[in-house]
Amino acid sequence: MTSSDELRKRREQEAIRIRTSLNRLRGEQRAAIKGGETTVAFVEERLCIGCDQCTIVCDDDAIEMYKVAMASPLIQVESNQKAKILRADCTGCRLCVLACPTDAITMIDR
Repeated sequence: MTSSDELRKRREQEAIRIRTSLNRLRGEQRAAIKGGETTVAFVEERLCIGCDQCTIVCDDDAIEMYKVAMASPLIQVESNQKAKILRADCTGCRLCVLACPTDAITMIDR
């Protein structure tokens, strides 16, 4: 029978293995996102939840939030906010893409 110490050690080792694997995957994803001065961020409105994370990480003030009417008849809210990229100010740094929890922001060619 497995003792509690052995079980704890196996769990810790498994947690380290999973964390390492996820970090490697994140690194590959970051490397695959194109960026730089020849690209600009683009927000797919239907995926944007208006969480404001992109505006927090944007050092260039290239993102503004705007109000849109709520599409759902189930939720009685007058408006919902969405992100909008200011193309002229966007430097293509990719921080907003990495911060977006719903993958609503992608990088496209200028």
